[in-house]
Amino acid sequence: MADHSADPALLERIREAVDHSGLHSIEMAVTDTVGHLRGKRVPAQRFIDSVSSSGIHIADAIYIFDILCEITDSSLINMGAGFLDTHLKADLSTFRLLGHRPGYGIVMCDSFDEHNSPHNLAPRKILQEQLDRAEGLGLQPIVATELEAYLLTPEWEPIQTHIQYSSLTDQYEIEVVLAEMRNALLGCGVPVESSNPEYGPGQVEVNVSHGDAMTVADNTVLLKAVMREVAESHGLRASFMPKLWDGSSGNGMHVHSSLNRDGQNQFAESTEAPNALMLQWTAGLLEHAPSLTLLGIPFANGYRRPAPYSFAPTHVHWGLDNRSVLARCLVGQGQGNRVEYRAADASANPYIFLSALLAAGLDGVENELEPMPMAVGDLYGDPGDHAALPDTMAAAIDAFEGSEMAGMLGADFSTNYVELTRHDLAVAQQGGFIGSESVTDAERERYREFT
Repeated sequence: MADHSADPALLERIREAVDHSGLHSIEMAVTDTVGHLRGKRVPAQRFIDSVSSSGIHIADAIYIFDILCEITDSSLINMGAGFLDTHLKADLSTFRLLGHRPGYGIVMCDSFDEHNSPHNLAPRKILQEQLDRAEGLGLQPIVATELEAYLLTPEWEPIQTHIQYSSLTDQYEIEVVLAEMRNALLGCGVPVESSNPEYGPGQVEVNVSHGDAMTVADNTVLLKAVMREVAESHGLRASFMPKLWDGSSGNGMHVHSSLNRDGQNQFAESTEAPNALMLQWTAGLLEHAPSLTLLGIPFANGYRRPAPYSFAPTHVHWGLDNRSVLARCLVGQGQGNRVEYRAADASANPYIFLSALLAAGLDGVENELEPMPMAVGDLYGDPGDHAALPDTMAAAIDAFEGSEMAGMLGADFSTNYVELTRHDLAVAQQGGFIGSESVTDAERERYREFT
């Protein structure tokens, strides 16, 4: 893990922001296991004088919080262990001004344990391990995330009763909010490509550019935070809850991936079909798809989203430009060739899911795996003999626990992740979410604000 905590050139950039941009506060940010941004706000001058090199402490309980910040039972972090501090060191290369909040900047942090080693439960550390693994093969994964969200009233009701996918004329007041979201994201260095209304009443999508996996993970958590802030400034809510209502589209997170070597996409020569490396990468994603499910659908509500004709995959298969498959291989686009993995939802922690996706793909490359034959046609209407993905949280936990994927992500991390998801499953069972044919009010109250 590169140490960017004491780079003089990077620190000088922050000093210039204090002098010329009115910077007064810096948010030192880290995500907990469920993807919530946590940290501390530090006066900018104090950050420059000392905290940029010394770091700060925060309770390691952040890694066992559930979605509502309740401390869960953990075999790794508990009163017996003392609820230790974790030490946060700023990655100065991630510093950016928050243009929509003048005077504020943010910097992502790496987390270290009491022995000054990278913390085994820190999502950024889990992702860095897979990036190091790729680097050992001479490869640099390039990824992009696509997230959907709903704009809601302050009472959490839909702001529309109709659907107009990608309309440029329907309800311009929604575009006013989206424009501010785009500008706010651009103002904090998140490279926005486009936005559009999605296929749900008040559902929207804001797309950002591809890049290295760590930067994209950083940008994705910032995207969610900024979209929420801008929505609230307009008297609205933004929710990434996977399935808010029956009969309406769910919120997904599609992940596009390719592999670079020396700055060139190694899938680029694929014209009418994937080349050998692209097939190996795809084969790894398919091989580990059952155990990937829990990382991409971390909450009980998310298992309501995949269904026939929902545009969320239900089985393990791959194809070309076909939105009914799990792994959609886009070829004939040269440097734009990539694999789109369509199973994760918008509640997934991007660091964690990208870690798992890279682990799966790299396993395919390292072991030269071959995928099953390409699927064609309507894979909802006729899934054939393709294996079904886990369709309940209990089944997804079973598929992940003790799997090769769990081993690749590390014993401590995987133990903690399973304990958190078992806690969420128990809450869902006790609250009547499990077994109810419809999304319940209690379910919405639990997930709608912080997923």
